[in-house]
Amino acid sequence: QVQPVESGGGVVQAGGSLRLSCTASGRSFIYSRVGWSRQAPGKEREFVGTISQTGANTYYTETMRGRFTISKDNAKNVVYLQMSNPKPEDTAVYFCSTAAPLRPGVTLKDYDNWGRGTQVTVSS
Repeated sequence: QVQPVESGGGVVQAGGSLRLSCTASGRSFIYSRVGWSRQAPGKEREFVGTISQTGANTYYTETMRGRFTISKDNAKNVVYLQMSNPKPEDTAVYFCSTAAPLRPGVTLKDYDNWGRGTQVTVSS
């Protein structure tokens, strides 16, 4: 089974940019749809978006669309989450996961393999 590991978090100024990475141990990501989620302090986890096995298709929730970009490099076995123009309310722990088999992969419940997360803090 793929075990995702998130990295790249840190402190970023509002309006800047930050790229998170999701790497995998075990089986390659090439066989997996990969999703991102986040959880802010005191709030429920929310789904950010997903990318297909080949990387040709992406989906984002409406609040994330336009500022977050998910990409995939199957040769390097890594999935990226590019944050553009982040805002203080984007401060959260960000997680990645592979989608459960046969699940469409567009909601949190389609994922069952979340990593430990990486903290992102957006300063104003």
